[in-house]
Amino acid sequence: MTAQRVLITAGAGGIGRAIAQAYVAAGARVHIADVDIEALGRVMAELDGVTGTAGDISKAADVVRVIADVKERLGGLDVLVNNAGISGPTAPVEDFPADAWASVISVNLNGTFNVTQQAIPLLKESAAGSIVVMSSLAGRFGYPNRAAYSTTKWGLVGLTKTLALELGQYGITANSIHPGAVDGPRFRDVIAGRAELSGRPVDEELEDALALQSVKRLVDPADIAALVLFLTGPHGRSISGQIFPIDGDSKAAA
Repeated sequence: MTAQRVLITAGAGGIGRAIAQAYVAAGARVHIADVDIEALGRVMAELDGVTGTAGDISKAADVVRVIADVKERLGGLDVLVNNAGISGPTAPVEDFPADAWASVISVNLNGTFNVTQQAIPLLKESAAGSIVVMSSLAGRFGYPNRAAYSTTKWGLVGLTKTLALELGQYGITANSIHPGAVDGPRFRDVIAGRAELSGRPVDEELEDALALQSVKRLVDPADIAALVLFLTGPHGRSISGQIFPIDGDSKAAA
């Protein structure tokens, strides 16, 4: 089997890095795009054969450069993992800053659209093209004080389902993944911050954070990566237009 050619946005940290690592271990050729130049350099140094482009997917010129680099470095594309996104501020709708709303829309929705639109011609040339869109638990439930984030993550579901309908005739699959509370420095910092504000132990804050989940554990980024590899692998060719929660059976976004 020919090595898969993979593009991962926001591939230099967190979930994106875990996905890149999993693809490299599976023998794929991986290109990552990320706004964090230092993190990009570290991943390229640590993961054998990974190439990368520094860029912001909300900027059209950067997206053009990313796709051009994919053509040059990989010679084509089999898998697009739309992982890039920002969370925006925490505020009720009536107080939500208009510029912050626009920024979240620009990255999460417009950026994902732009990357996907420009990647489609390459994916059509693949014998087994796949698109994975990283939505969120917030793309299944409302999320108090996080309107922009939730709105974009719901919007990505509509985009994914539309891509599945439009591109199925070319053998291209499209699915969305919806992680819940993902283990890592960012989530641990959030819990530590809550504990500092409340004066409660960190363990109690973590317990509260997992209270609405049937399975009381944080999501391992490696588990998300394994799901991505399955959906884009040979056994996922008939799976398209689907939503895949990976959140311990959470009942709400909080």
